Amino acid sequence: MSVIREVKERLKIFRELWAFMRIRKKWWLAPIILVLLLLGLFIVATQGSALAPFIYTLF
Repeated sequence: MSVIREVKERLKIFRELWAFMRIRKKWWLAPIILVLLLLGLFIVATQGSALAPFIYTLF
């Protein structure tokens, strides 16, 4: 049961961010956040692969 509670606590930041964007009409933040999340996921997914040296040269 504590694992579920911990996951809920970690996801709380996303709920708060969504509420902030919805209430204050800050929809321009959504594409920025989405691109940052996708970029982070891409870097983590290719971290141990042979593509890593080529990806890091882009930055």
